[in-house]
Amino acid sequence: MKIKNIKKIGLFTIVTAFSLVSCNDDFLAEKEDFGGVNEQVFQDPSLATAYVDYIYKSILPPDNAAAMTWDLAAGGADTFSKTSDELFGETNYNKVYATLNATTNSLPYLGTRMGTSIANNTWTRMKQINIFLNEVDKYTGIDDAKKNQLKGQLYFWRAWQYYDMVKLYGGVPLVLTAQNPILDAASDSQIARSSTSACIEQIVADLDMAKSLLPGKWVNGADWGRITSGAAAAFKGRVLLTWASPLFNPNDDTARWQRAYDANLAAKTLLEANGSGLFAVGGTANGKAWGDMWFTEANNPEAVIVYGFNNSVTDQIKRNNGWEKACRSKEVTGGGSVAPTKQIVDAFPMADGTSIVGNASYNPVLFYKGRDPRFYKTFAYNGATWGYAEKTTFKQWTYSYTKTGTASATPATFTETLGDNKTAVYLSKSTSPSASIANSFAYSGTDFMEMRFAEVVLNLAECAIGINKLSEGKDLIRTIRVRAGLVVGSSDYGLANVSSRNQHFAAVLNERKIELAYEGKRFYDLRRWKLFDASAGTTTRLGVTPINGTRRTGFYFIAKNTAGARYVGATDPFLPNAAGVATIVNREPVFPYTIPATGKLPGTIITTEALYLEYLYTNYFEIVERDNIEATTPANWSFKWYNEYYFFGIPQGLLDTAPYLEQTQGWGGTFNPLN
Repeated sequence: MKIKNIKKIGLFTIVTAFSLVSCNDDFLAEKEDFGGVNEQVFQDPSLATAYVDYIYKSILPPDNAAAMTWDLAAGGADTFSKTSDELFGETNYNKVYATLNATTNSLPYLGTRMGTSIANNTWTRMKQINIFLNEVDKYTGIDDAKKNQLKGQLYFWRAWQYYDMVKLYGGVPLVLTAQNPILDAASDSQIARSSTSACIEQIVADLDMAKSLLPGKWVNGADWGRITSGAAAAFKGRVLLTWASPLFNPNDDTARWQRAYDANLAAKTLLEANGSGLFAVGGTANGKAWGDMWFTEANNPEAVIVYGFNNSVTDQIKRNNGWEKACRSKEVTGGGSVAPTKQIVDAFPMADGTSIVGNASYNPVLFYKGRDPRFYKTFAYNGATWGYAEKTTFKQWTYSYTKTGTASATPATFTETLGDNKTAVYLSKSTSPSASIANSFAYSGTDFMEMRFAEVVLNLAECAIGINKLSEGKDLIRTIRVRAGLVVGSSDYGLANVSSRNQHFAAVLNERKIELAYEGKRFYDLRRWKLFDASAGTTTRLGVTPINGTRRTGFYFIAKNTAGARYVGATDPFLPNAAGVATIVNREPVFPYTIPATGKLPGTIITTEALYLEYLYTNYFEIVERDNIEATTPANWSFKWYNEYYFFGIPQGLLDTAPYLEQTQGWGGTFNPLN
């Protein structure tokens, strides 16, 4: 067969009637030889590699996506982060409906009625993978070693795609061969939903196959980001942990916990044998700290599954990471669109690992002081240094004040003249101090670690707890806290009072909440432990407050005058004018700085920025919880969770096209996702 343009390899149609509404990709749009495949793909190593690379491209975040909260199953948006306590905002899955139905409220990821064009969706990706796995061994031209590496990667991605559906719906149709085009549909294309347990076994089998075919480490630096045997093993651990969790395991079958424990221990051992590990132990290693791991690429020991990006300005075939642009404040030409909630800010413990709740060491006025070292690499709060390439000393100010009239607890004027982000705290996690404002923080090349070694450790910890190896589970949690740089204190890194199995479970989930914050894990942790509301009993077991019925909040940092009252004035009270004089006090003086006669501590010399920030917070800022960031209609809107979302229903449009599919229980059907 004549060699075709690389964009025309792997030619086929939709696998069945499944199709997900999404943006078309040029690569898929050009696949118009619906009846067959391009044999040359399976005989030329470069074409076969390009085929596999396209599978990566079709699954991973697209150009300029905000990778940390991007989710393929959510249509590529941050919907699921907002359907948790991490970000605020109304979504389709946290608002009130008169009644739920499969037309309006189901999750469309599984598929909808097929359209007239080929799109990059769940089942086209699956068919591409199946074509390659079905066909590649029929041809010569690619040596077995290379062929096995390519097959191993696609076995992994088939498992990935199935797990992405199973964790949301339970069992789905298992399609393991490339089917005939829909126009020639026969009975073999009408595949019913398999049981969830059968899907789990198929996912595990694919991951075991991937593990057997893939190297522990890729030798060529150009292969950075390709799946390894360790990544396949670690992902198997994640799959089996989910299968052992209360969502799928309400009767707490310890055999499932044991199987998950064995898989995660094997994954950790395999990864360590190939150089993986925690990025920095004891807070720093080789001059680098916890927060630096996102800016180390080749040979980053923390990276297990990593999405690679580049900083090319002109070559947009390559992909940039939109995270930097999304996070940075509008004041420095960023998007200012990622606003962490007070609930997550407050979840971070003190430097010794103890909670801020009821803690005599915690000062709510100086809320930022003495916190977990990860706090400072995750949040940019009022007065925090959040530097970039052109200004390494840049401070992010987010206070507010009243211009005229009576001082308000909800002031309308912000020092951020270009617009605030609603919670007055920014997310600085995985933002780079070398990012450039010259292009408004676009074209970021920061990679995103979809799975880090820390998650492998925490997965193993949770499974150890599941089989009552409580001391081992606590040791693993402690390992994460030691690595982050917490101090042991008098409470064993905050773990001294953790004794029962449920307390250990609560501790590991809390550690995930902190360590993996804003990495796309929180929504799924809440689901697999059924923590959205109290009806399952798991919130009571773990002693956590359910999200259902709550309002997520932010902060006001309200400016005060010298007398201690809320400031009212036409100008920013802490921003110096052209002559270098501020109305109240200069927020960024030159040090050493002598407090003027009009100040709170006249004559006092302050020598450091840290001490001066304490002076400002103590005397010139009032911190108020901001409870106006959520929807205003209906009145007193609050987070609404329906238990039907623990297992999403099949969209009605898909059922109309494929009536042989069985609808999920709770959505008017009989399919039991626990089987």
